[in-house]
Amino acid sequence: MRRFLYLIEKEFKHIFRDKFMPKLIFVIPIIQLLILPWAADFEVKNINIEILDRDMSSLSRRLCLKISASEYFTATFSSGSYEDSLWKIERGQTDMILEIPHGFESDLIKHKGSQVLLGVNAINGLKGGMGTSYANDIISDFCSEMALRNFPDSKPFNVEVLADYRFNPYLNSKAFIVPAIVVFLFSLIGGILAALNIVGEKELGTMEQMNVAPISKTMFIASKLLPVWILGMLILTIGMAIAYLVYGLLPKGSFLIVYVFAAVYLTAFTAFGLIISNISSSAQQAILTFLFFILIFLLMSGIFTPIDSMPHWAQNITICNPIRYMVEVMRSIYLKGGTFEDLQSQFYIICVFTLLLNIYAVVSFKRNVN
Repeated sequence: MRRFLYLIEKEFKHIFRDKFMPKLIFVIPIIQLLILPWAADFEVKNINIEILDRDMSSLSRRLCLKISASEYFTATFSSGSYEDSLWKIERGQTDMILEIPHGFESDLIKHKGSQVLLGVNAINGLKGGMGTSYANDIISDFCSEMALRNFPDSKPFNVEVLADYRFNPYLNSKAFIVPAIVVFLFSLIGGILAALNIVGEKELGTMEQMNVAPISKTMFIASKLLPVWILGMLILTIGMAIAYLVYGLLPKGSFLIVYVFAAVYLTAFTAFGLIISNISSSAQQAILTFLFFILIFLLMSGIFTPIDSMPHWAQNITICNPIRYMVEVMRSIYLKGGTFEDLQSQFYIICVFTLLLNIYAVVSFKRNVN
């Protein structure tokens, strides 16, 4: 046990004697957690729309004012041609064009209907689709108001829809993204530190000394994993503190369940980093290999895009992604108040990852030194 404690002490000294390593461990995750949730906002706002009002009637101006008053649009008015506005879309100066034709008001009054032309920049499919949906809702609401104003005796059906937003009643996208980013950050730090561990011994030339030291390979691997695991849990704690202090987010479920899952998950992910370190011959090679995998894990974990919206083949690949299950756990505990019974399947899957990756970490290390 004394030898094991000396090895742990050696690892901590090795980490904190490096000038850059403490910055990597603490400063970078804090900055990312303060910036990423604001950048990765799923709510589409500030859509630039150019309005071409050819009718210049009271009803057309009322529709223009209704659109410009929306918080989702930044409206500008133009008297130029439709082709000139299309040129602005091509240049990225506007996102949408709304052209109100001549006779808009007279058609509404005489024929109870009219047409408008909506041109949309669909390069950004999300922004284009949401912008079209917002504009259609505003125009539909305008038409309903005009129908009641001009035909008050028709007594149209009054259908009121009451939406009950479960788990996230204020539709706050940060409540959805912040727990997932916390998972990504302590996975990133834990994985990078583990990936640099053994390959660092090789580059320093101390690997031969460790091979002849009176310690087992399992003890050596454990001494490499434990300091990284402790730092990863510390990053998790800091991330949860920032989530509360900056974004006002607290888990609706148990803190204990969060730490139990994180403890098992970090054991798996640090073992994954050690596997990369075992098979790498230099720190540069280890970092590039780890970044290759972490980018795939990130994009296919459901952090930014729902897994259900991915192609079927991509959904099958996410089954082998450990970050996916931890993200599901964090979101369930934070937003739904998930209990251990609710998350049993994710716990068993994470345990399988932990067992397999740690076994392979030991096996790959033995192959590496023999």
